[in-house]
Amino acid sequence: MIIVPVKEGENIERALKKFKRKYEKTGIMKEIRFRQQFDKPSVLKRLAKKHAIYVQQLRRAAEE
Repeated sequence: MIIVPVKEGENIERALKKFKRKYEKTGIMKEIRFRQQFDKPSVLKRLAKKHAIYVQQLRRAAEE
């Protein structure tokens, strides 16, 4: 459970913004979206490999 302490006289928008930031850091929505569909292990492996190649190309381009 996420707890956001609100000080006396603090703006509700600011407290809501703190809550949203904490909620985002927990990664709950990312996990829910990930679990909504099943991907075969081979597909996940292929995507991970594509991402690794992409990251390597970015790093190589940054060095040049």
